Amino acid sequence: MMINKIKTLAHGLQPELQRIRHHLHAHPELSFEEYETAAYVAAELDRIGIPYRKGIAGTGIVALIEGRNPDRKCVALRADMDALPIEEANTTAYRSQHKGVMHACGHDVHTTCLLGAASILHALREEFEGTFKLIFQPGEEKSPGGASLMIAEGVLDNPKPAAILGLHVYPNLPAGTAGFCPGQYMASADEIYITVKGKGGHAALPQETIDPIAIAALIITGMQQVVARRSNPLSPSVLTFGKIAGGHTTNVIPETVELEGTFRTFDEVWRKEAKTLIRNIAEQIALAYGAEAIVDIPEGYPSLYNNPELTGQASSLAAAYLGNENVQALDKRMGAEDFSFYTHHTPGCFYRIGTNHNNETFMAPVHNSRFDIDELALETGAGLMSWLGLNVMKQDS
Repeated sequence: MMINKIKTLAHGLQPELQRIRHHLHAHPELSFEEYETAAYVAAELDRIGIPYRKGIAGTGIVALIEGRNPDRKCVALRADMDALPIEEANTTAYRSQHKGVMHACGHDVHTTCLLGAASILHALREEFEGTFKLIFQPGEEKSPGGASLMIAEGVLDNPKPAAILGLHVYPNLPAGTAGFCPGQYMASADEIYITVKGKGGHAALPQETIDPIAIAALIITGMQQVVARRSNPLSPSVLTFGKIAGGHTTNVIPETVELEGTFRTFDEVWRKEAKTLIRNIAEQIALAYGAEAIVDIPEGYPSLYNNPELTGQASSLAAAYLGNENVQALDKRMGAEDFSFYTHHTPGCFYRIGTNHNNETFMAPVHNSRFDIDELALETGAGLMSWLGLNVMKQDS
């Protein structure tokens, strides 16, 4: 049976998967700087014997595994490769060797799992019809997102995938499990940058100034009306300001104050409307007090939509592979992921694989300096991705 072949291959690959993951974890690179990582991935693809094209969106790689009748259908599998600007606190032998940079979001795991799936699918290439497109993507952690850039450079063309699958580590679940959420799963994410320009002066003479700190406070307070009174309460939205910068001492009113924040939602129509409201509120409040607000809201990540049919199928297939008790339904998340760009072009399924050990250890969250995994997740991730991909490939387009 195919399921047993995949499990056998995945289990046999476990030492190789650990070797790959340890190397990647020890040599993390920031978004769009994944030069060594891309070279390592290319070397692994050479070792397996899979042709590829590199240099897409800078450091991205696309590889093709052709089975019998390769033109029948294409299924894409994606992994991201970049790390975060975090100093690792773990003391493992494979801890980061790059000061201030760490694979704290598990992209080393994602890349390892896709390389493992590549090895499995290459070994089984005479047993399926169609083509697998493997996408090793840079820059998931940094706007505008490597996915958007790779799409702009044609990653979803020649051949065009009928579906795309992507996985992500999930320390809330134990290794050997997976989680799925059909429909809207993750929010859009737009960064907000506001500069309030006033008139500086002595703190004891406020009448001679235009205080940008006081005006910035009013802007932040006024912004809360965007979510509280303008959004549909049945559609989740988040507006948060995480940075206020301005001023140097107690007795000086500064010239400018800078605000930085994020807006997130699942509704793409409301997303566009809310950004207009944010801009108007900031500019008009500043104007009312004699100041100027310069607002920049660069286009961020759209909401992530998991195709319900594809995701339902993947969840059932995962239950067959892992056991019903090892597949969980996931709630929506206000976090964002640039895999979302793919889901706005082709049916997609973005799912989670558990990475803790029996809900006892490896519990540190992602983006944490102590994040690490139970490496049983590598075998699970590579095998499950292969199993899902092969069965999606078999379905009629």
